[in-house]
Amino acid sequence: MPGELLQVDVGDLTFDVRADGPDDGRPVVLLHGFPQTSLSWAAVTPRLAEAGLRTYAVDQLGYSPGARPAEVEAYALPNLAQVTADLMTAMEVPVADVVGHDWGANAAWALAAWHPDRVRSLTAVSVPHPTAFTEAYRTDPEQKERSGYIRLFWQEGKAEEVLLADGARRLRRMLGDAVPAEAADQYVAVLSAPGALTAALNWYRAMSTGTPVDPVAVPTTYVWSDGDVAIGRAAAEGCGRCVTGDFRFVALPGVSHWIPEEAPDALAAAVLDRIASA
Repeated sequence: MPGELLQVDVGDLTFDVRADGPDDGRPVVLLHGFPQTSLSWAAVTPRLAEAGLRTYAVDQLGYSPGARPAEVEAYALPNLAQVTADLMTAMEVPVADVVGHDWGANAAWALAAWHPDRVRSLTAVSVPHPTAFTEAYRTDPEQKERSGYIRLFWQEGKAEEVLLADGARRLRRMLGDAVPAEAADQYVAVLSAPGALTAALNWYRAMSTGTPVDPVAVPTTYVWSDGDVAIGRAAAEGCGRCVTGDFRFVALPGVSHWIPEEAPDALAAAVLDRIASA
């Protein structure tokens, strides 16, 4: 992945951040999900940099070796949003266009809801607004079935053992063919470090400790793919009810959950379109 690797201190935490694009470009903060790292944006950031944007792809809390708190509560959404805002401040980025995928989308939704002064525009990828997801989980049997894997992730110790067994076979199977093998190898290497997978799974284990996320007023695009095994149509189509500002819903046919790696051109186009209109 081109660009430069930064280390950014936020209190006693140190985050690894991959920066690309011109130094004076409009800033874009990219937040990855589970079980990936900032490398998941490798095919997207060159397209944004070519458009003159300055991208900051973060190795998020628990994924950066220097930012791996042990307490489950540290991974609750209010803290994730605050940590992201503090990281932006440390990078001297007072406001940015924010793009988040999977759990990174959840963090981005929370940032836009609770720190709207820091978010010029939001592009959420795969995972809808937390309220839309919760409503679908409670009312749509299909979404509840799709989310069944989360029950394993809540089981401390067992989940780590299952996911890392046999050379992390299950982690690799989650990623499927959409993610390049060399990228999957790097994700597995990161999560195989002591405490790393537990930290990543703590994002799931802190789900019940957060507060409801407010509706989002910033200009927002939600990108969903109909081949996503984790997020069904009910949750995706409910997303618009949780945005009070300008909202666009982009549906990508025949694409899996791993949109940044499988459909980087379409995603970059959606991000650029959102940024241009914000």
